[in-house]
Amino acid sequence: MSTPSPALLPIRRLTPRDLTACADLSENRGWSRQEHRWNFLLTAGTGYGIDDPDGGLIAACVLTQYGPQSRPDLGAIGMVLVAERYARQGIGRRLMRHVMATAGTTPLTLYATPNGRPLYEELGFKIIGWAETVAGHFTPEPGEQCSSSDGRLTTRAATASDLTGILRLDEEVFGADRTALITRLPAFADQLRVAEKHGRLIGYAAAWPNTGTHVVGPLIAQDTETAKALIASLAARTDRPLRTDIDLRHEELLAWLKACGLAPTARNAVMTYGITELPGDESRRFAPLTVAAG
Repeated sequence: MSTPSPALLPIRRLTPRDLTACADLSENRGWSRQEHRWNFLLTAGTGYGIDDPDGGLIAACVLTQYGPQSRPDLGAIGMVLVAERYARQGIGRRLMRHVMATAGTTPLTLYATPNGRPLYEELGFKIIGWAETVAGHFTPEPGEQCSSSDGRLTTRAATASDLTGILRLDEEVFGADRTALITRLPAFADQLRVAEKHGRLIGYAAAWPNTGTHVVGPLIAQDTETAKALIASLAARTDRPLRTDIDLRHEELLAWLKACGLAPTARNAVMTYGITELPGDESRRFAPLTVAAG
């Protein structure tokens, strides 16, 4: 019996029961398995995939929508993967078109690797910015100030009573309500810290585990000094290398991170569809929670 053409196989919704198949697909494409991130995304967002008749998944991606459920303000697409033996057969294009049709009039955003960018441009996505991935052990050079110099600024571990303030700040800076994502952050992250000045919450950041590193994100802060203080406070509480994806407009923070031991590993395009710029306040948005969900 002949195997059906991938072009005829149905696209279906994924659930947390598909976690192992998603992790297998990541591994097939040379990524780490990333079960922790897949589980988070499949519960906070909506996964879409195509089953392989021989078992597992041919392709997968995740759409995470923000704002009112009936009329989302923004959707983020991530984890777009096609199994190696099905690559270059138009499957990624078909899956993307399905997700875009499902999103309807909701504006979309994604982070594009150099390999993925031509497809997204073909589908109508436009580059609106860039993010640089930096990674390494946070180790200051001699004489380098790798913590905040502002004595009025304090950082501490977030508590349950901070959640309302974090959600309010996040919506103000991100430009859409991300309650479904942010309320899952305390269970997803190993660290969640807030920054305060004069008793007012002015930033927050998380560090979550991923293949031997701690990924710093989201990183939302009033200014660069606050961002530095949050990163330094996270770094002080882990022995793992840090990794984060910093918006290239934050040149001072990137230079500081490189002086403190982190090296560039990749540069991805920030792309949108249906809007010419992202909502919210880019000056306070330093790093996404994950490039797969914004």
